Amino acid sequence: MTLLLTVFAAVITTIVWYNRKNDEMKLGVLMYMFWGASIMWFVDAIFEYAELGADYFAPAVEDMINDSFLGLSVIALAFVIWLVYLLIKDPKGTVRRSITAK
Repeated sequence: MTLLLTVFAAVITTIVWYNRKNDEMKLGVLMYMFWGASIMWFVDAIFEYAELGADYFAPAVEDMINDSFLGLSVIALAFVIWLVYLLIKDPKGTVRRSITAK
């Protein structure tokens, strides 16, 4: 479930990044974080399948709920990191203007 959630986030972010007019919001950073997480979960799925075999495709409901929460947590953390990156880079100069205005 974590793989599925991060792949959906990566695909949606890639579509938005590809159709952008300009790169003021640094969507490429967010897109690469989601694709990196997707690759990480894919490798994890391969090793888990090698360990469990066919049981990998029949997870318990509790495991699916835990994986869903983990996937949503990873997506939320990526958004927080992206937000901090935007505040540091300040592509529109908003933070700089608010600090110098005082």
